[in-house]
Amino acid sequence: MILYPAIDLKDGACVRLLRGEMDAATVFNDDPAGQAEAFARAGARWLHLVDLNGAFAGRPVNGAAVEAILSRVSVPVQLGGGVRDMGGVEGWLARGVARVILGTVAVRDPALVRAAARAFPGRVAVGVDARGGRVAVEGWAETTELSALDIARRFEDAGVAALIYTDIERDGAMQGPNVEATAALARAVSIPVIASGGVSSLDDLRALRDCGAALDGAISGRALYDGRIDLAQAIALLEGAA
Repeated sequence: MILYPAIDLKDGACVRLLRGEMDAATVFNDDPAGQAEAFARAGARWLHLVDLNGAFAGRPVNGAAVEAILSRVSVPVQLGGGVRDMGGVEGWLARGVARVILGTVAVRDPALVRAAARAFPGRVAVGVDARGGRVAVEGWAETTELSALDIARRFEDAGVAALIYTDIERDGAMQGPNVEATAALARAVSIPVIASGGVSSLDDLRALRDCGAALDGAISGRALYDGRIDLAQAIALLEGAA
């Protein structure tokens, strides 16, 4: 499993939200590129970036911060938030993003996701963000009637690189991930699944690693910033050295 340190961007700063609420943002670093460098120096093999403003606006907003990160680190970066058309996918991939995450558009325009996955094999992921088992879109401001499994199965044969499954109620709450739901999703589809939301300790990572489903990785944010998880120890745990 891969550990993906999260860099959530709001107004050009590195923040963490509580359950996706923009007015419950805690600023952890006003230099996202410096934070990315620190994660890379500590051994991160991937970084997970989210343009939070962009997720609400429906277009990239923190582009300058993303480009600064891309210019400072050599580890691959996956990016979500505000990418709603093929031009956005193409633009970010051309600028050096390794993988683009499509969330809202996966609900609104699944044909676009399929087209993007065909055009850029291995470089398009789908964000599956669920509240109470139902998928939320538009920066998590709107909850649909679709289940996480509905979305996952929609793209089973589309060639997407990964599903990033987030339990919104766990996100930023430091209460542990939804291991059961994440494992169930991973067992139901052949697409690699990355766990997100609530990962707050090495025990949480161990639970995901040992959940009985072959997860591709896990995303952690707040726990890395406040020291509850040591990045080097976490990487060793997930990669089999601890």
